[in-house]
Amino acid sequence: MSNERSALGQALRDFARNTRRFLGVTTVFGFITGFADTLLLLALDIPLALLWGLLAAVCNYIPYVGFIIGLVPPALLALLVGDWQLMLVVIVSYIVLNSLFTSLIQPYFVGDAVGISMTVTFVALIFWAWVLGPLGAILAIPLTLLVKAVLIDADPRAGWAQALFGATPKTKTTPTPAVPQ
Repeated sequence: MSNERSALGQALRDFARNTRRFLGVTTVFGFITGFADTLLLLALDIPLALLWGLLAAVCNYIPYVGFIIGLVPPALLALLVGDWQLMLVVIVSYIVLNSLFTSLIQPYFVGDAVGISMTVTFVALIFWAWVLGPLGAILAIPLTLLVKAVLIDADPRAGWAQALFGATPKTKTTPTPAVPQ
């Protein structure tokens, strides 16, 4: 019984650490994406560029679909202040920038930091959005980390299930000294 509590306690500590890592990585990439989007909108002379960059940064916390939510207002505004060609430039530029940052680079760092693969991230987003709606989309990764901590990490017999999550978080390891022969 004491050993089970110890395993659960360690799993919950790992959950808290991995959630902090996820939020840290997501925040950094949110700032990068928001900054890039703001510069793009300033260059295209779209009104309220700073606001739309901030929206893009905040929407970065919603995996995969957040950039679409952040794209709609500046694209519509580009149509209103310009024409359909300006709107198309905004849409294509947002897709390129956000795909680069949030779909190609960020999932690698998130998966590496918290120990879940991009596939699990995508499935978690769909599942938690279905269960909890928009709030579930925002909390998809932390909720998945909690379920993983309680059901898999806390139970030594569930070690086989680690393979389903794909990635393993990087931990500091001390190299073992070579044995002289």
